Amino acid sequence: MTAATSLREHTRAVLEARREDLIDLSHALHADPELAYEEHRSARRIADLVEAAGFDTERGAYGLPTAFRATAGSGDLVIGICAEYDALPGIGHACGHNVNGAAAVAAALALAPYADDLGITVKLLGTPAEESGGGKVDMLRAGAFDDVAAAMMVHAAPQDAVGMTSQAIGSWKVSYTGRAAHAAAMPERGVNAADALMIAQVAIAAHRQQMLPGAVVSGVVTHGGDAANVIPALATADYDCRAGTLDELRELQARVRACFEAGALATGAELALEAVGNDYADLRQDLDIARGYLAAARDLGRGIQDVAPTLRGGSTDMGNVSHLVPTIHPMIGYDSGDAVMHNPDFTRYGTTPQADRAVLDGGLAMAWTALGLATDTHHRTALLARRAARAPFSGPSPE
Repeated sequence: MTAATSLREHTRAVLEARREDLIDLSHALHADPELAYEEHRSARRIADLVEAAGFDTERGAYGLPTAFRATAGSGDLVIGICAEYDALPGIGHACGHNVNGAAAVAAALALAPYADDLGITVKLLGTPAEESGGGKVDMLRAGAFDDVAAAMMVHAAPQDAVGMTSQAIGSWKVSYTGRAAHAAAMPERGVNAADALMIAQVAIAAHRQQMLPGAVVSGVVTHGGDAANVIPALATADYDCRAGTLDELRELQARVRACFEAGALATGAELALEAVGNDYADLRQDLDIARGYLAAARDLGRGIQDVAPTLRGGSTDMGNVSHLVPTIHPMIGYDSGDAVMHNPDFTRYGTTPQADRAVLDGGLAMAWTALGLATDTHHRTALLARRAARAPFSGPSPE
């Protein structure tokens, strides 16, 4: 048995011994969903578990009450493992973040006993608000990833996938302020905020023909008036802009902003655009590290065909991490019938035996990937050199 094979078996044994704890954690997160920046109980559950396992743990890390940092080992190669645990409004863990978070804990626990022998620091980061707000971007600004040489996580999904990209996204709250007036007796005294929003929507629709492939603008009107015989003094909407890259997102946002400004100009209403949380960058996975994960997942019997850097329609704040740190974000699959993520039907599959296996397989595949990075001289040297050469995080800021 080679040293690498022996280490793999040791890490597998660690997870077998912690199987019940990890599955209980996944199920507890699933049963008690909490929204972005409000994940107090979820963060506490994870921090309690790893602290009891000997990790040096800081709660409320990086200025975020529901973030944490937990480390084991003191090696110069810092492996950052991101735990997500926020849920969706009304439909709970319909994106499977209970699996994501528990798998991250599994990877950290598997590596911790061997961290010093491997010359690594295992850095488990509790990253709140992926669904809305972008906690990882807040943590990047606060320096959470400055010492990290490689970052990783797995994400629940209906099927396994490795190497895919995702879209950049920015979100706005839009409001027009006009002037109310009786719609029949004195309409000339009104400034119609709903008309301003309607004109903006028409302008955005007209612009779709010129949008770059893959660009998406989606929105919903949240207020359009109070009575048919009163000219609306307030109209509000929520809008998302998505594009293939961060640069393309900036271009799209500039054009969509002009469409909203057109509504204000045409009607005389006052426009306010408020950024919602952080803009998310496109995901740029490190394909060399991804191939290591692919080999590990296949060794665990998971049927992944190949590294496939294709576009995934969603967005993630792990994209921002990937612009600074060599990163992987594979999908860890389990049977969910016909349900897809962000669908309430997907929620009920999050504690099945297949989902429990995803927790353990995802954690072990990440641990084995980290073992490969630590023991392969070429990979290790390259990662340390890239970390030493890079500048601290400096963007992006919301538009």
